[in-house]
Amino acid sequence: MLVDTHAHLNMLGDPDSAVKNFPGIIIFPATEPDDWPEVIEATQKYENVYGLLGIHPTEGDKCQGEDEIRRLVAQNPKIIGIGEIGLDYHHNDCVADVQKDVFARLIKLANELNLPLNVHDRDAHEDVFEILQGVNGGSKVVMHCFSGDLAFAQKCVEAGFYIGIGGVVTFKNAHALKEVAANVPLTKIVLETDAPFLAPVPHRGEKNEPAYVKFVAEEIARLRGISFKEVERVTTQNVRDIFKI
Repeated sequence: MLVDTHAHLNMLGDPDSAVKNFPGIIIFPATEPDDWPEVIEATQKYENVYGLLGIHPTEGDKCQGEDEIRRLVAQNPKIIGIGEIGLDYHHNDCVADVQKDVFARLIKLANELNLPLNVHDRDAHEDVFEILQGVNGGSKVVMHCFSGDLAFAQKCVEAGFYIGIGGVVTFKNAHALKEVAANVPLTKIVLETDAPFLAPVPHRGEKNEPAYVKFVAEEIARLRGISFKEVERVTTQNVRDIFKI
């Protein structure tokens, strides 16, 4: 069974069809408070969907406290992590100091709730790593849609983090991510689509969906010279270890 560790079901035109087309587990992250009810509703509607509650770094100015997340987690056992959270220096929707403050606060909340973290990192590798090292008190970390090089990936793995690999790894020119996928321990890799974004080859340019995570697994298997079944088995076990599902 494959797991798509990051799919924005509320951004898909037909989430019912997307879920029906994928027999594995889907993890649905929030990007802002308006998403939280949609995440919870999806976890209740679909047996194979689990959720994360968080605030995307570009939405950091919408963070008004952690009490509501705390309450929702207590009431909804299929909320299995805090995410997506982190830093994004590519977009200027939210100033860096606000992003850093919200990121640190939500890391501490995850620690309090004994939940893992799903981390967005765009053009902010060193600051993300520094904050995680300085603030995180034991929550497991998934580096969502990993965009660093092999040296940074190895640094993350040494810190105990997991590397989220999505459809970009199938792109012909994604040399750095292919190198990461080929060399990072498979026990530290999880699969994702980031649907509806970043659809893999052979669907590049189309709307992504959870079923396309199989193309990510196939490419990782090819790069490593191992079977698809081995990628499926190990990455799914990694998810179970991280999220306890």
